[in-house]
Amino acid sequence: MRKNWKKALTLVMAAAMAAGLAGCGNGAKQAEETTAAQTEAAKTEAAKTEAETTAEPAEAEGLTVNTTDPIEISFSWWGGDSRHEATLAAVDAFMKKYPNITVKTSYSAWDGWEDKMSSQFATGTAPDVNQINWNWITSFSSDGSAFYDLNKLSDILDLSQFSEDYLAQCTVADKLQGVPISMTGRIFYWNKTTYDQAGIETPKTLADLRAAGKVFQEKLGGDYYPLAMNEYDRTIFMVYYLESKYGKAWVENNELQYSEDEIKDGLEFIQSLEADHVIPSIATIAGDGAASFDKNPKWMEGKYAGIFEWDSAATKQQGALNEGQEFVVGEEFADMGDYKGGFAKVSMCFGISENTKHPAECAALVNFLLNEEEGVKILGSERGIPCSAEGLKICEDNGLLNELVAEANSKVLSYVSFPLDPKFEASALKATNEGVYWDVMAGLSYGDYDLDEATEVLIDGVNKVLSK
Repeated sequence: MRKNWKKALTLVMAAAMAAGLAGCGNGAKQAEETTAAQTEAAKTEAAKTEAETTAEPAEAEGLTVNTTDPIEISFSWWGGDSRHEATLAAVDAFMKKYPNITVKTSYSAWDGWEDKMSSQFATGTAPDVNQINWNWITSFSSDGSAFYDLNKLSDILDLSQFSEDYLAQCTVADKLQGVPISMTGRIFYWNKTTYDQAGIETPKTLADLRAAGKVFQEKLGGDYYPLAMNEYDRTIFMVYYLESKYGKAWVENNELQYSEDEIKDGLEFIQSLEADHVIPSIATIAGDGAASFDKNPKWMEGKYAGIFEWDSAATKQQGALNEGQEFVVGEEFADMGDYKGGFAKVSMCFGISENTKHPAECAALVNFLLNEEEGVKILGSERGIPCSAEGLKICEDNGLLNELVAEANSKVLSYVSFPLDPKFEASALKATNEGVYWDVMAGLSYGDYDLDEATEVLIDGVNKVLSK
């Protein structure tokens, strides 16, 4: 039976990842020296957690889908235009299968979406079915009050298609509060056309990227940059750099693992990228007047020749480029340190509101989108490479996986080696224009903070979130 082994799972995954590092590229020596100890510690902790955990998943409620009476359910998600179009088409197909069910949709770009949903979950007015970020489970429903226990809907939503590990990561307060859609991590995307114009190859290492800054400035002009990063991107890249250099997770056991000097090192690294004309300043990006890079003319036309994004965003970012721009998936940077930095996470989930009046019909919609051939064929890899075994098989058998997304996902999952703390994406930290990450990175870029001040603000902000 499935149990809530989240803590043990994290340790086991960390040990397995460390084992995979042995003999492979940078960090091999360190991995070989620590794998045995980590594996043994993980096994011990797993046994302890198993003994302490008594909660079993709830039994299915035996509900059936109403196929006769008029029913309306609501469904929300965020994303780019290609995701919107595919999801609307899948919803139309679902309504044709169930003519009595009307699905009312609401969707938008990411900017401002989390704040909107936070308010709706807090007031109990969220839609029936929601595309949710993995961390929303702990942020909005640490007590299990916001999301329906999907174990109770397993007669309709086929949970057997998802690995126990993935389901465990979505189980909080002894409730399966979301079903995982895909796994994801960050990787570089490059505009090869611009790099060709500069007369250099797309970067394969950090050293390549640094060198590109001067080349772009001299050959293409001051408004061309090898890479563009907003405040949140910079924070993730900083953690990637620190993990690569120091070999520690950003947060472990709900405690920040980095000293003031180490964090200052990370922030100084980000500053150096601006100084070397590798990335534009925050003021420059703000002056572009775009909410996201896929809406930014400088990305569209190639003046920003690289971005650091989720693997699942490949099609959105490629689709935003003007005609004649060649989009390629980059490599993880192995020269940032002796360890393979970066993390992977459950990309997103579908969650059903605890307050829904139609749980069976909501479960039918989710199952249609993730497990049934008709829905899966329409969505393809718009939300990443499917976690559903059946969904993945359908995509593979029908050639539906976007090659770029599949390439990016494969590169990320085969490289990154650190677990992600669920609170890393807490709204107080990552919220656009308001969160700690944005305050720190914008403050540094604008000159409002020096390194010492920025370090203090970041540490205090992270610790405040971790203490809750």
